[in-house]
Amino acid sequence: MKRYLIYRDSEIDWIGEIPEHWEVKRNKYIFKEINEHSETGLETLLMVSQRYGLVEREEFAERPTLFESLIGYKICQVNDLILNKLKAYLGVFFRASISGIVSPDYTVFRAIENIEVYYFEHLFKTPLYISELNRESKGIVIGFFRLYTPDFYNLFSVFPPFKEQKQIVNYIRYKSVEIGHFISNKQRLIELLKEQKTAIVNRAVTKGLNPHAPMKPSDIQWLAEIPAHWKILPLKHIAKIQTGVTLGKSYTDVTLETRPYLRVANVQDGYLDLSDIKNIELPKSEVNRYILKVNDVLMTEGGDFDKLGRGYVWEGQIQDCLHQNHIFAVRPDLSCLKSYFLAVLMKSSYGRNYFIFTSKQTTNLASTNSTTLKNLKIILPSVDEQTEILNFIEEESAKIDFAIAKIEKEIELIQEYRTTLISDAVTGKIDVRETSAV
Repeated sequence: MKRYLIYRDSEIDWIGEIPEHWEVKRNKYIFKEINEHSETGLETLLMVSQRYGLVEREEFAERPTLFESLIGYKICQVNDLILNKLKAYLGVFFRASISGIVSPDYTVFRAIENIEVYYFEHLFKTPLYISELNRESKGIVIGFFRLYTPDFYNLFSVFPPFKEQKQIVNYIRYKSVEIGHFISNKQRLIELLKEQKTAIVNRAVTKGLNPHAPMKPSDIQWLAEIPAHWKILPLKHIAKIQTGVTLGKSYTDVTLETRPYLRVANVQDGYLDLSDIKNIELPKSEVNRYILKVNDVLMTEGGDFDKLGRGYVWEGQIQDCLHQNHIFAVRPDLSCLKSYFLAVLMKSSYGRNYFIFTSKQTTNLASTNSTTLKNLKIILPSVDEQTEILNFIEEESAKIDFAIAKIEKEIELIQEYRTTLISDAVTGKIDVRETSAV
């Protein structure tokens, strides 16, 4: 983008140079605070969302009950600028696109003269301006600083002519749509790659790697055929199922030992989150009943449909670690079933379908039990073939993960570009007046 022909010193350190014909004004000469309050509380209730802007509260949350009177809430009109004074340090300023009422904790500003409010909304969200908002906010604890109106009034703002304010806003709107399409397409590509990764896993653990292998009926409702040389055995025949310790037990007249233990929150889908480990006290005689061993496959007992049966392989990351009763520790017979193959199989659509069809379900939740888990039919290639399948999945997944990481980096860069572009436009670092977008 080209720059303006002539610049001058704004005489404001953080602003620097501005186009020669632009002004710099204190906010008190641009906005005034409005303190009009609702007498009925019946106006449209609005709320500030950092992600979505100023929106009708009913779109995102229930309207307060009749016992929560909205009388006294602040009235705002179209083109008012609404500030969540507790989040000024995040640039939480939004133009009102409809009239309504907002929380008394918000500040309502109205333009003194004819301006393009969207321009100032963008200006107040630039990194440089947010730094100034931070500097002027007051409080004792970070996160609870407030930006008071006199301090907001005291700040300077870049002030281009009204026509250019509109041109800049039109340019930002055009580029934002363009960038939004780019990001949406990239996100869709990520989803397609994830679907491809899932399909690779599903096919590998249920069909094997040889596309010409003879097949046979599986006699399983949600699986048509498997390689003819594979076996199908109940999990209970090739693994032990260990249940965990029940929390909240009380013990008397017995010496207790302290041990770390895993909770459901520690067992995620395809990995373990060991950042926060709790301890439990129980008799030494009970420790061995719940202790985890290397190569145990951890599996959660219940939760959301997509999380039921989630888990991963325990590699002995924490010595003498136990697990609570909402986590199963599946201990496979390694002579015929590899731990990682079992973990991948349970994560595949085959395992997901089994847990969904056999689980006890309530609204959005599902749970299973040890008996159901023991009856899970395991599709069983030889150990050597399991190793080949796992290696294949790892190699193909690595390629897809690399592609996804590359796309995510592209999204990150385009978002940074958008932030820089907006900042440069509203501070006059680039001249957008002659672009096709305006």
